[in-house]
Amino acid sequence: MTNAFRIAVIPGDGIGKEVVPEGLRVLDAVARKHKLDFRFETLDWSCETYAKTGKMMPGDGLDRLRGFDAIFLGAVGFPGIPDHVSLWGLLIPIRRAFRQYANVRPVRLIKGVESPLKNRGPKDIDFIIVRENTEGEYSEIGGRLYRGSDQELAVQETVFTKIGVDRILRYAFDLAKTRRGHLTSATKSNGIIHTMPFWDERFAAVAKDYPDDLRYTKEHEWVAIEDGVGTVGITFHAQKELGDIVYVDVPKIGARVEIGKNFAVVESVKAASDIFAPVSGEVVAANETLTNTPELINSDPHGAGWIAKIKLSNLSEIQQLLSAADYQAFVGPE
Repeated sequence: MTNAFRIAVIPGDGIGKEVVPEGLRVLDAVARKHKLDFRFETLDWSCETYAKTGKMMPGDGLDRLRGFDAIFLGAVGFPGIPDHVSLWGLLIPIRRAFRQYANVRPVRLIKGVESPLKNRGPKDIDFIIVRENTEGEYSEIGGRLYRGSDQELAVQETVFTKIGVDRILRYAFDLAKTRRGHLTSATKSNGIIHTMPFWDERFAAVAKDYPDDLRYTKEHEWVAIEDGVGTVGITFHAQKELGDIVYVDVPKIGARVEIGKNFAVVESVKAASDIFAPVSGEVVAANETLTNTPELINSDPHGAGWIAKIKLSNLSEIQQLLSAADYQAFVGPE
């Protein structure tokens, strides 16, 4: 597996030319820390280019981009160039050609920045907005008639497909599983009579494939029960409070554990924390991967960051655990 990556850099216009150079400095720092080889190639595609050539990018632009591992694009748009020209001349072709259907926008309050929301800090504001990026209002279906007359009209059709909606919903559900396990769907179904109810129906259908099967403790462990075996880890909230995880002491296979008793240790840059068994039984598997990559608990606490699997000796103990709703109420807003 190579550690070299070719990245197409498109600063674009306006603030893009300011933030992209700073972003490249960050990537250089990441490359030094993780021994990566980022190879940047800057492409001067922008509204300024359009003003000179009549095109946002060359005719072979998409073919040229196919040779890169990633695209780092700043911003496009400039006074005097209509927004639809920059969007449909550069952004939309890139999104569609490379199936970039997921628009992912992290929302976090940075430490030291005062929020207009009273008494809220970085721990209170940390969520991700996921938006469909190629369908919906980005449809090309429509047109204009009787231009320049009193009867001029414009029609723009919004298009949602089952494939497209399910695809973005599953992306969002999978992303939620790596965090607190909560996903909210936002639509305007009361006014948009066809497409939004369709979206709501698909959300309900896809949600059935993501059952709320996790249970929690007030010590911030989670457990997923399947065929009498509980997979155990610490919650998104817990890893966030601990900070960067640097060491994990997983239990030995065959060890007997009791509910509420210490059975593992997670050490972060802040402190070492005992992990308590949410159920009683025998350890039948331990996540040895955490020995070399303890940071998995930070990046995927409810997935690849699991700690151990316990064969339950008393299934009734499950009733003592918190549901997802109860646990969310216990920890409060995050």
